[in-house]
Amino acid sequence: MTAETRPASEPGAGRGRSGPLGQLLRARESSLVLILLVVLLGTAAVNPRFLGAGSLRDLLLNVSIISLVVVGQTMVLLMKHVDLSVGSVVGLSAFLTGSLFLSVPGLPVPLAMLFGLGLGAVLGAVNGLLVAYGRVPALVATLGTLYVFRGLTYAVVHGGQINAGNLPPAFLSFATGSLLGLPNLVLLVLLVMVGFGIYLKSYRGGREYYAVGSNSEAAVLAGINVTGRTLTGFVLSGAIAGLAGVLYLARYGTVDASAGSGLELQVIAAAVVGGVSINGGVGTLLGAGTGAMLLGTMGSALVTLRAPAFYQQAIQGALLLLAISIDIVVARRTARGLQQRSRR
Repeated sequence: MTAETRPASEPGAGRGRSGPLGQLLRARESSLVLILLVVLLGTAAVNPRFLGAGSLRDLLLNVSIISLVVVGQTMVLLMKHVDLSVGSVVGLSAFLTGSLFLSVPGLPVPLAMLFGLGLGAVLGAVNGLLVAYGRVPALVATLGTLYVFRGLTYAVVHGGQINAGNLPPAFLSFATGSLLGLPNLVLLVLLVMVGFGIYLKSYRGGREYYAVGSNSEAAVLAGINVTGRTLTGFVLSGAIAGLAGVLYLARYGTVDASAGSGLELQVIAAAVVGGVSINGGVGTLLGAGTGAMLLGTMGSALVTLRAPAFYQQAIQGALLLLAISIDIVVARRTARGLQQRSRR
């Protein structure tokens, strides 16, 4: 891959042109952390219990599911695609895993997680085949599967509901248990985020996601299998959403046909606010995870301050518009810089 086709955020990119953009991205992540601290300390100044051990634990647990799904969504966004079906995948995986526990009461927890991963991977493969081989725009394909998968959920649920009383205590205790003071659920999500973060940064397969999103034609010339990489990205997104469905069931204990509804919008907002460009090729899991934490903290802070729910949605929308505006400005400046270089 040449320096001209290497995405600006990819590790090892040239320092000349990518330096200012890399500095901007780092400044953006730092700004998110600063805003997060301001929200935490500001809310704690009004209500000191907000920073209590119990409140922080609940905050981390509430953000963990979104943060996990953000991992798969980030990989898709890096390729200049989007996966709108993740909320439906979470809901279907959660209910079918609960049904599996009803059929096999002694099912080990790891097998339940493998079931969710496998189910999500199959659903993600449907999206990947439509986008990579069917050449259907990702927005259209995943919008269609969003409704198809949700329809399957309603058909399977058929007005039923999985309750905590139907689930094994070992499964429920996994979400509520802790290790080294951190909930097991949070530790698992951190492990997944760190693992995929290293993969995207340090391995050729991970860097190819940046290349595909930056310039798919140049990626082909560089010997990258764009079709295969696209399919793999959607399979991974689906698999992670399937695992998130299992953890959703463990976290809340009760699921019905509406489980996971609207989750896809929160996930996309968190990723974009965290610096993952909708134009592809730019972003990190660190930024995306910070974006999820920021939006989750703001939501909890508004609840603590007894603000109307409208403000939470309005702030999320405002942050999303701000993030997209920054992406547009950066893209235009980068394009002008490339034109000036080509003229010289």
